[in-house]
Amino acid sequence: MEPEKKTAQTEAEQTAPAEEKAPATPEKEEKAAEKKSKKPKKNKEVEALEEQLAGCRQENSDLNDRLLRLSAEYDNFRKRSTKEKEGMFTDGVASALSQMVVVLDNLERAVDACQEDSDLKTGVEMTLKQFREVLEKMGVSEINPVGESFDAQLHNAVMHVEDETLGESQVVEVFQKGYLLGERVIRYAMVKVAN
Repeated sequence: MEPEKKTAQTEAEQTAPAEEKAPATPEKEEKAAEKKSKKPKKNKEVEALEEQLAGCRQENSDLNDRLLRLSAEYDNFRKRSTKEKEGMFTDGVASALSQMVVVLDNLERAVDACQEDSDLKTGVEMTLKQFREVLEKMGVSEINPVGESFDAQLHNAVMHVEDETLGESQVVEVFQKGYLLGERVIRYAMVKVAN
């Protein structure tokens, strides 16, 4: 009788609709659970990868920002260094020329002190002329303010005189010539100022 029951049961299972089948076995339940659990695992993996990607993007943005800042700092450093080098060169030239104009003053005094029509005076005048030409080639110009109004950025007033015939703050006399290197003052002109 037992074999007949099994057959009847099998026929009943075959004729029953799929939804009304007997409850699933534990193996089938595990497989179904694995299928369900695989989907969330994929979602968790995707989320982890997305978080990792967001972290990489943030790190990339930070590194890009640091690179731009470093590049700007280097560019500023390079410009500042170039400007300092030019300034140091100009300072060195101005310092050397400020010592040389003293020699120029002495050559001018020597010409004034020499006797007329002497070979010594001719030689000193030639040396003085050559020295002035060299200074001109270097960009040195003389400040000759006689008759001009006083300018504190170019002149050093060492005397003051009251004279009604002269204008106010007019340079009357130059005691020591001043010199410029381009726009830079090498030596201020020492002057006497009226009124």
